[in-house]
Amino acid sequence: MNYMFANRMASAHKSFIREILKVTADPRVISFAGGLPNPQLFPVKDLAEATAKVLAEDGDDALQYSTTEGYLPLRQYIAERYSKKRGLQIEPDEILITNGSQQGLDLIGKVFLNAGDRIVIERPGYLGAIQAFSIYEPVFEAVPLLADGIDTALLDRALDENETKLFHAVVNFQNPSGITYSAQKRLELAEIFKGRSTILVEDDPYGELRFAGEDLPSMKSYLPDNVIALGSFSKIVAPGLRLGWICATMDVTEKLIVAKQASDLHSNYLSQRTVFQYLADHDIDEHILKIREAYKNQRDLMISSIEKYFPEEVEFTRPEGGMFLWVTLPEGISALRLFDLAGGEDVAFVPGSAFYVDEGGGNTLRLNFSNADGDEIEEGIKRLAEVIKELLAGTK
Repeated sequence: MNYMFANRMASAHKSFIREILKVTADPRVISFAGGLPNPQLFPVKDLAEATAKVLAEDGDDALQYSTTEGYLPLRQYIAERYSKKRGLQIEPDEILITNGSQQGLDLIGKVFLNAGDRIVIERPGYLGAIQAFSIYEPVFEAVPLLADGIDTALLDRALDENETKLFHAVVNFQNPSGITYSAQKRLELAEIFKGRSTILVEDDPYGELRFAGEDLPSMKSYLPDNVIALGSFSKIVAPGLRLGWICATMDVTEKLIVAKQASDLHSNYLSQRTVFQYLADHDIDEHILKIREAYKNQRDLMISSIEKYFPEEVEFTRPEGGMFLWVTLPEGISALRLFDLAGGEDVAFVPGSAFYVDEGGGNTLRLNFSNADGDEIEEGIKRLAEVIKELLAGTK
C-alpha cells in the first residue's frame, strides 16, 4: 500500500545508537556503545520494597489516572533539591514530570518549533536532541565545542546573524564528548544570552555524576527566564522507570502541559509514586556516591588502558564525570571503517559521525565506560587498539 506519511517523516531516521545496540545484544560483544548506566548499581531491592509499600498503603490511588504535571510530592522533592544542590529557588509548579528527559526534548520542540525555525546545537551534539528536534523540521547550526565548552565567539556570531529559537547544551560531562563547560565559559554564555529571546535548553542528565573537580553553577542561576532545564532519574536511580522532568518558568510550563496532555495525559503514575517512596525512605546522596566511585574506577581503567594500548597519535578526553569519553583518530582514519573491523573482534562503540548534523566527525568515536566491568574494559580497549594500529599501518 502507498501510505501517505507526513512530510516530516522524510527527514526522520531511526536512532543510530539503538540500531547498534541490537548488535551488542550478542553476549560475546564487549560494548562501549550504549549510554547505559551500570545495572549492578540499580537499587533493585529498595525499589521492590518501595513499590510494595505504595501498592499496600495507597494502591487504589497509585493505579488511577493522575495529573499531567506529575505527583506533587515528587515535584516538591525536585524543587527542594534544586535549592539544596544548586542554590536555585524553584517552585513545584515550575516542574513538569516527563517520560524521561527525552520526552522533555520532544515537548520543547512541540511547543517552540515551526518548520524552518533555527536551532543551534553543540558540535558534536547529543544525538537524542538531534533526533527529537528533527521531527519538527528545524534548521540546525552546529557550533564547535572546545576543551572548556562551546566556542562562545562563534556562538555569539551565530545568534547575531540569524534569529534562533533554541540553543541545546549539555554543560556537564557532555554526551558524547565528556566535556564540561568551565566557570568562565558559563559566565560568557550568560552574557551572550542576556537581552536575547533565544531559549537555552540546559540538558543535565549527568550533573550528579561528578567524580573529579568541583560542582559548577547551573545556567539557570544566571538566566532564570532564558533557561529551560532538563533532569532525569535514569542515571541516579534506574532508566527503566522512564522518569525525568522539565524545569521552566510558569509561562513556558503551561504550554508544555498542554503539549504533554496531547501526548500521554501524564507520565507513569506508579513509577512516580515508587520513586518518591524510594527517595523518602533512602539517602539518595549515599547511593549517588556509590555510583560516582564506581564510574570513577571504570573511567580511570579505560583511560589507563587507552594510554597503555592506543597509538600515541590518538587523542581522547578525560571527563570529570558522566559516562563517556571522546576519541579522535588521526586525520584520514575512518571511525566507520574501524567500527566494521572492530565488530569482527567483538567490540562495539559509536562512530562520531552520528553526533554531527553536517557530515563531520568521520575520524571520531564515543566510548561508554559505565556499562562494562574491569576485565571487559581492558580487553575491549586492547582489541580496539590492535585494529587502530592496523588501520594506521595500512594493513586493513
